[in-house]
Amino acid sequence: MSRLTLIISTILLISGLTIKAQDLKKYDKGNYIKGKDSIYYRILFPENFNANKKYPILFFLHGRGESGQDNQKQLTHGAKLFLKDDFRKQFPAIIVFPQCAENSFWANVEFGMDAQGKRNFNFQKGGRPTKAMHALLGMIDNFMDKPFVDQKRVYVGGLSMGAMGTYELLRRKKKLFAAAFAICGGDHVANVQKYKNIPLWIFHGEKDDVVPVVLSTIISDQLKVLGKEPKLTLYPNANHNSWDAAFADPKLLPWLFSNQKQR
Repeated sequence: MSRLTLIISTILLISGLTIKAQDLKKYDKGNYIKGKDSIYYRILFPENFNANKKYPILFFLHGRGESGQDNQKQLTHGAKLFLKDDFRKQFPAIIVFPQCAENSFWANVEFGMDAQGKRNFNFQKGGRPTKAMHALLGMIDNFMDKPFVDQKRVYVGGLSMGAMGTYELLRRKKKLFAAAFAICGGDHVANVQKYKNIPLWIFHGEKDDVVPVVLSTIISDQLKVLGKEPKLTLYPNANHNSWDAAFADPKLLPWLFSNQKQR
């Protein structure tokens, strides 16, 4: 490679990274603070947003690695999906990425280690919400008071820790959501009864060595026991980052936004 070619390639690479960074700036910064609750979030409004209209809203919950207080890392996975021109034209929606603090967790779950040194997930049946979940619930209630939010088209989705939080939100707000998706998450099987009527699409990599795939399949199986037909997509060769394949599925977002509460 010639010196000139190398320089041009470097410039193009830097320009591309800059454009991507600028795109993420389309997500406005916000926070919710009330009493002891505080949570940061990024929000993407539809193009040509009109506060006199009503829009669907999607809350997206990130994984453990994106926790913090910088109000930035939670955009690492998934944020670019909603910036695509096709999506913005076809599905004018409000997208919210809240950020979980590092000293908390979205879901009410206890951790342990098995004999092989792998993490165990002990999901709780019921129980009080974590500090992050309590703040998240307050933030969502606050959004529901906005006149531009369509109450019949409220959605939630997440990956890993965020998928665990998604299940918890579904049971704590079982009358709120029109549909949800959960990528490589898990929940206590006894909680499934509480969100059995909410359309749900579950994704997981069969080679996941962080969150075992069985944590997703038992939820799907329990829904079938309860007479429901959940959507379950397993990726035979995917490890924990099954969200890459899920986000690439062209049917995900059309399916999600096609669901609407009847009352």
